[in-house]
Amino acid sequence: MIELLVFDVDGTLTNGDITYSSSLEEFKTFNVNDGFAIVFWTKHLGKKAAIITGRESKIVEYRANELKIEYLYQNVKDKLEVLDEILKKENLNYNQVAAIGDDLNDLKMLKKAGLSFAPQNAHELVKDSVNVVCKKSGGSGAAREMIEYILKEESLEEEFLNLWL
Repeated sequence: MIELLVFDVDGTLTNGDITYSSSLEEFKTFNVNDGFAIVFWTKHLGKKAAIITGRESKIVEYRANELKIEYLYQNVKDKLEVLDEILKKENLNYNQVAAIGDDLNDLKMLKKAGLSFAPQNAHELVKDSVNVVCKKSGGSGAAREMIEYILKEESLEEEFLNLWL
């Protein structure tokens, strides 16, 4: 059973674009449907979520807090090393992890996760290495698609739908 979701940010929770204003403010766009599913995962199911990203951004910190994501690691060079730390803290193993990423720096982590996903806009090598390639792109519902896939596989879909019906 999956207990921990791991998300990359740029290209996964966002479309990968980074926009700067003339005053060098950074802008990213997150998908509300992704957030909705992540909150269900953590709040209603009581399971864990983590963001492990290669860049650092106050916007990502704000989004992680907003979604009540327990683990946030930014400016990470070795994502697998960080995932190992989380697994030790939570007393979990790789088979209890589902991860989503879009680029080469996600590969080691994705290959070790029990269930791995890539958004439609991922690098071809990543798409060839994961269990599931999402129909949706990063920043356009890929994280929601991942979570709904897991809910269906683990017979939790009805619990999710019953909250809203």
